[in-house]
Amino acid sequence: MKVTVLSENTSTKGLGTEHGLSLYIETNRHKILFDFGASDLFYKNAEALGIDLGLVDIAFLSHGHYDHGGGLEQFLEINKIAFVYMNELAFEPHYNGRNEYIGLDATLDGHPRYIKVRGDVVIDDELSFVTIKDLKKPIDTHGQKVKRGRILEKEKYEHEMYLMIHDGFKDYLISGCAHRGIINLVYALRFSAFVGGLHTKGYDEVCDEEILLDTAKALKNSGADFYTCHCTGKEQFLFLKKEVGEKIHSISCGDTIEIR
Repeated sequence: MKVTVLSENTSTKGLGTEHGLSLYIETNRHKILFDFGASDLFYKNAEALGIDLGLVDIAFLSHGHYDHGGGLEQFLEINKIAFVYMNELAFEPHYNGRNEYIGLDATLDGHPRYIKVRGDVVIDDELSFVTIKDLKKPIDTHGQKVKRGRILEKEKYEHEMYLMIHDGFKDYLISGCAHRGIINLVYALRFSAFVGGLHTKGYDEVCDEEILLDTAKALKNSGADFYTCHCTGKEQFLFLKKEVGEKIHSISCGDTIEIR
């Protein structure tokens, strides 16, 4: 499996950056786009890297936040063949801790190439789109909310899903932000490698040391390799790196990793 980062907060390759995430993934059977960044930057970076997104045959939206679905309209314009899998709640209105809207553009809802799912779905022998229900540890929402009717409710991230790629006896997990908790993901799912954000950026290395140490312990116990970016946070990554060692790596715009 080969993963190229098209949209991310940082770049060591001189590409444009943004607060967002988009990954182009090549497997034995598929060309995949996982998330669409916050804008059309994923497309511009793909062009700079010589990647033809018109050949993507399947796409996934991890959850309903603008920094992962902001480029959705651009993708649907440049690609005429791929269905886009997402949770059925992805277009609910989502807000941050300051009650600012962070959801998707509601005018984009209802496209005929969307496949909205309620729970786990097996796509073929290679791909599954999954969620987790039982949480080993409570999740920190950092004040984020979802609007249902006229009520702003505490976010539970029921709209978040993850792509599982099966390769022989190995499984690889692709995540957007791991809002439901990377510790919960580690204990609910079994995988050899993880690619995506860990959602640890909001934790202070001193005040939240125990949380970060618990996270590091879970990563080490999993035995998996972790390729992190976006909402992991630079300082938080360095903290985890000291604890986890060579099993955790940082990736940024333009990077391509091969996982076997």
